[in-house]
Amino acid sequence: MTSSVSAPAPDKLGRDVFIVAGVVVLGAIMSILDVTVVGVAQNTFAEEFSSSPASVAWSMTGYTLALAAVIPIASWAASRFGTRNVYLVSLVLFLIGSVLCAMATSIGTLVTFRVIQGLGGGLLMPIGMMIMTKAAGPARVGSVMAVLGIPMLLGPIAGPILGGWLIEIASWHWVFLINIPIGIIAIVYAWFALPTDKDTVRPSIDGIGLLLLSPGLALFLFGVSSSAEEQTFGAPKVYIPMIIGALLIIAFVFHALRSKNPLLDLRLFKNRTMLVSVLTMVTFMIAFFGSSLLYPQYFIGVRGETTLIAGLLLAPQGLGAILTMPIAGKMTDKMGPGKFVLGGLVLLVIGVGAFVFLGPDTSYLYLCGALFIQGLGMGMTMMPIMSAALATLKPEQVNDGSTLVNVVQQTASSIGSSVITVIYTGLLSAGAGLAITSHVAPDRVPANIPQGVLDLGFDDAASAFATTFIVSTVLVALTIIPAIFLPRKKIAPTEGVEGAESVETAPVVMH
Repeated sequence: MTSSVSAPAPDKLGRDVFIVAGVVVLGAIMSILDVTVVGVAQNTFAEEFSSSPASVAWSMTGYTLALAAVIPIASWAASRFGTRNVYLVSLVLFLIGSVLCAMATSIGTLVTFRVIQGLGGGLLMPIGMMIMTKAAGPARVGSVMAVLGIPMLLGPIAGPILGGWLIEIASWHWVFLINIPIGIIAIVYAWFALPTDKDTVRPSIDGIGLLLLSPGLALFLFGVSSSAEEQTFGAPKVYIPMIIGALLIIAFVFHALRSKNPLLDLRLFKNRTMLVSVLTMVTFMIAFFGSSLLYPQYFIGVRGETTLIAGLLLAPQGLGAILTMPIAGKMTDKMGPGKFVLGGLVLLVIGVGAFVFLGPDTSYLYLCGALFIQGLGMGMTMMPIMSAALATLKPEQVNDGSTLVNVVQQTASSIGSSVITVIYTGLLSAGAGLAITSHVAPDRVPANIPQGVLDLGFDDAASAFATTFIVSTVLVALTIIPAIFLPRKKIAPTEGVEGAESVETAPVVMH
């Protein structure tokens, strides 16, 4: 039994659209929370399975690589089987993976089951974006993306709190078992709420493109993520897979531009608004998602807070985003994203820049205020950028557009996280061996302070954070450059297409 989605009123989203949005948000919550919750459990896994940190890290890396490998097929799968069917299969696969992870008896089986989870989780976001964009229509994509943005922004904040709490009161198994009730509700909800696709086609899959893009992305992201462990981009484990992956991706670009039925239609970049939005998204993801890793590390590593307290201290960031995101989404649909994104980036520069003055005993009121300002900027920035990328697309282009956005998002956020991690760990290593200069007496040093911070000293460790935040602030400021070219008026479905005629007349094949 399925329900049909009626056309929403010109100025607001209809009830049916919000019903569909609820399904997608549930899936997004599971997928995004799972990444951060498992991150908190890394030390627990090492103790439980008597494994090294490098081995345990594969529980994160395997999931990420599975995501990267499966995202490129989202457009083809949606066109071939329908968004509803693919979304349901993804939910089931993610749920099966979660149950298997909770039953893991070794680090090897856990990593294997995490890959299964990733294969399901990798399709939840791109397919969810397709469902919501088609349900609301291009003219309302800003409002509907604002709904999807809530779990995307709050997941990294709520994840550490939830993960720490579950491990503390129960066991590591509940890091995965928590997905079961959410997953069952999401599957039942999706079965009844999502409409059956009426425009599915039967395209053949681009085998050459698949063999180039999926392994290319997986290898590239594996190299990038390995840089955090190696603390440099100069290690063979880092640059060899990065180079091979980059060559495969470049080969895919040449193949896709010549193919009549590519895995992803890169000709969408002829759309000027799409191109500018993706460039803005790349710089934003690299800048912001890199710096977001530093906040809990500072609270835990320098201030000695628990994971739970560190997560609560990040709450002002989420609060700020909740306040501005719905407003920015609605106003983006009416006035275009340009003005709001620029205003949000200015707030982000101020909020991130405030951490340049970080010390070992900086006032929490000051830090929470800076995080709140960041949240205001986040709500005005991330989802309007995504909305701009999708708003000018025609219905038959939405599948490819959503997939492209997710490929870019996954790649850029991984690059940003790795770059910032390498810079920070490099600063810590450069100053290792110095005496502790903190105001904390040696016999009162919290047990969860990392050895790198103890080696360097609390004052100098805080200085390393502050120096890294200089880089983050500069990166956020650089995002303003492409954002200047975002539309500053209401986006029409064909606006921003360079030679709108060429895109209108050029055949766009759904895959």
